[in-house]
Amino acid sequence: MEPETLIKVENLSKKFCKDLKTSLWYGVKDLASGLSGNKNERELRPQEFWAVKDISFELRRGECLGLIGHNGAGKSTLLKILNGLINPDAGKVTIKGRVGALIELGAGFNPILTGRENIYSNGAILGFTRKEINEKVEEIIDFAEIREFIDMPVQNYSSGMKVRLGFAVAAQMEPDVLIIDEVLAVGDLGFVLKCFKQIDTILPNTAIVFVSHSIPMVSRICTQIIVLEKGIANFQGENVSRGIDLYYNKFLTNENSQIVFTDNSIELKNAWVDGVNPSNNVYHILWGNTINLNFTIKNKNLSKIPYISLAIYDKEQRAIAEILPEDQDLRLLNTTKEFTLIFQLNNIYLSKGIYNITFTASEDYGFNIYYKIHKAITLKIEHEKQIWTPFLMDSKLIETKY
Repeated sequence: MEPETLIKVENLSKKFCKDLKTSLWYGVKDLASGLSGNKNERELRPQEFWAVKDISFELRRGECLGLIGHNGAGKSTLLKILNGLINPDAGKVTIKGRVGALIELGAGFNPILTGRENIYSNGAILGFTRKEINEKVEEIIDFAEIREFIDMPVQNYSSGMKVRLGFAVAAQMEPDVLIIDEVLAVGDLGFVLKCFKQIDTILPNTAIVFVSHSIPMVSRICTQIIVLEKGIANFQGENVSRGIDLYYNKFLTNENSQIVFTDNSIELKNAWVDGVNPSNNVYHILWGNTINLNFTIKNKNLSKIPYISLAIYDKEQRAIAEILPEDQDLRLLNTTKEFTLIFQLNNIYLSKGIYNITFTASEDYGFNIYYKIHKAITLKIEHEKQIWTPFLMDSKLIETKY
């Protein structure tokens, strides 16, 4: 028998106004004309935009939907509609069963109540009886790992403690529908792993909507995906890997290089990878390959070749590696002509995904910087495995001893 459909979203749309005064005026006009907030035919007026537009999906028990997209794509708006915090302008949402939500840090907590009191308050909101909460309260406290602070007002909790308690309540009560926003990013790694283990436990009996900028997390738990762009589903389906690839290719490779600093003594004219034809300015590299990075520099008034250092940033724009090429010849320059420096990058063991290389030219080993540019070269590392960590090392089993 097919699992029960717990969430059904039909042509959901929500619009907002960029200007507060205009928004209030539109509200007054709508009230005066007797328009409801959920007309199926509503046109955009000046200063209005669609935060969510024509979104439809069904989610059954045992399924997890991943929502990904840039900030402002409409993810949080969609979650707030699902959780009943805001009403849509068009469309319909049908949700069966008890709903647990982690959509904002500390949302649903009364700050003047203790952690224990908030457990009972949240459990009651979810529709559980006091007896049912009594049976779960010790498990919740143990899972949150904040027993010594459980009778302290929540307003004195750190952000990490609020996440622990919020997830413990939402997950341990085992709701029919669980909505999770980016709040797990606040927790420490050990607790995040513990959360995902709990998600694995409850997923067969729950429908989960999961929003995260951590693509490996999405890949880890989601059975279907929606890639949002300006409120519209740019991609939707059960092929999670394809949706992730689209996100990488479309949203993380269309930004131009950015000059961070220059004293106008040199200029980077061109940067490329030997023997690789770029696709949309992205160089596709097989995991483990060795490549040559080329940088053509126009000298304006330097008297010697600058020292070049490189840094690698991942898809979330975190610096994950430094490249300090050896044997650089910082010879004197007697010309203002262009020259090209070629650096060999050996055995690239970065995990699958998009990476940007920042180029820095300085007087010597990073001191007295002349020129710095972000996203000088963009690489896409190809591998069949999607993993969490930045690096996938080359390894093999050579012997088994008994």
